[in-house]
Amino acid sequence: MTTPLRRLRIGTRGSPMALRQTELVRDRLIAAHPDLGGHVEIVVIRTTGDRVQDRRLAEIGGKGLFTKEIEEALTDRRVDLAVHSLKDVETWLPPGLMLGCVLPRDDPRDAFLSRVAPSLAALPQGARVGTSSLRRQAQLLRLRPDLEIVPFRGNADTRIRKLDAGEVDATLLALCGLRRLGLAERATEILTPEIMLPAVGQGALALECRAADDPVRERLVPLHDPDSGACVDAERALLARLDGSCRTPIAALATIIGARLEIEGLLLRPDGTGEIRARRAGAIADSAALGTDLGDELRRRAGSDFGFG
Repeated sequence: MTTPLRRLRIGTRGSPMALRQTELVRDRLIAAHPDLGGHVEIVVIRTTGDRVQDRRLAEIGGKGLFTKEIEEALTDRRVDLAVHSLKDVETWLPPGLMLGCVLPRDDPRDAFLSRVAPSLAALPQGARVGTSSLRRQAQLLRLRPDLEIVPFRGNADTRIRKLDAGEVDATLLALCGLRRLGLAERATEILTPEIMLPAVGQGALALECRAADDPVRERLVPLHDPDSGACVDAERALLARLDGSCRTPIAALATIIGARLEIEGLLLRPDGTGEIRARRAGAIADSAALGTDLGDELRRRAGSDFGFG
């Protein structure tokens, strides 16, 4: 029997993307549990990552700056649930918190947006590309060492305005985000994983809650997608073995083909001068073990050349 809830407070960032994602979660919760209708409150929490826009995340503390204040609100019981883009969630969660579910994953690929070229390959020599992602920077320079990478922070709308204003010739955004905002037509080219391997967890929405909050955890069960959960478990296990953060260019993508899970991992130098790529495949039930094993291989092969002892 489902435990009654008088209200459910969902914490989220205040960007248009975050609000849209949270509204999607709210609607799915109410569809699965009609008794929650009228009792779900969206609580906007401004994070350090939103406030500081003039520096790379790696310079101000890493991607956890998009979740820290929301997780504090969860721990303090000011909210009951948090909605995150999983790529923004730290590898290790604060004590007492857990990922209660992962929604069906959207397209994890990156989109190329440009005002001067129909594709990444067609960009003119020395073109300026805006991104503050070391993962994207490293893969861009690996393909096109002639490009000038320009630091580029802000939500999707802000970055598109900067592109249109001529601050850069091109930029990259997550395709799923453009689609959630109704801006998919702005994509000039969809980059395949062979060209631009996505960030760990890209395309997936995760719901974080208190581990001991059984009434909330029960409500999340119908929203969880086991296949998406297995894929991101593998990717996050790889990241954990690499001590992954915004300071290291790491990319990974797991997919399920039939009854098997396949995962590809990529470790790069920030300037694109070197990369290590490897794969694993195995049973879906072994998703975390596959990611861990792949992370161990990448770390072993990287050695001190990539900053690993």
